[in-house]
Amino acid sequence: MARTFPLAGLLRLRQIEKDHAASDLAAANALRRDVQDRQVRAIAALHAVPAEATDASTMFALAAARASSRSMLADLAAYAEQAEAGAAEAQQAFTEAKKRAVGLEKLEARHHAEVVAGDLGAEQAAIDEIATGAWQRGRSGQDEGRHEA
Repeated sequence: MARTFPLAGLLRLRQIEKDHAASDLAAANALRRDVQDRQVRAIAALHAVPAEATDASTMFALAAARASSRSMLADLAAYAEQAEAGAAEAQQAFTEAKKRAVGLEKLEARHHAEVVAGDLGAEQAAIDEIATGAWQRGRSGQDEGRHEA
């Protein structure tokens, strides 16, 4: 039986793919959290803006600011939706990469167990051979002693 796992190269490739997918997932989740934080900060900043108009020019400025704010919040909402979709795709890619790696990891573990069992069997056979040889040598020595007497 081979000492090394025959699919070790493929397993390493799958583990690299899994690590890469995990990195992409972490980046997607970080982006998603960042966009959510930006939305919360933008909404909080909008709530802090005074809404009282004392004259027509202030009222026009407030209307323009609100329109701009609505547009900015809509852009942030679209960006958040895009970030959510990216995180979901990254999660799916990670799950698939993990599935591909886990199957090979199980095969490697089984191969390792078989190698260990084979080594232990060979070691036990060698010990048995040594013990049997010593027993037979001891027995033949006793038989020679009886014949001489």
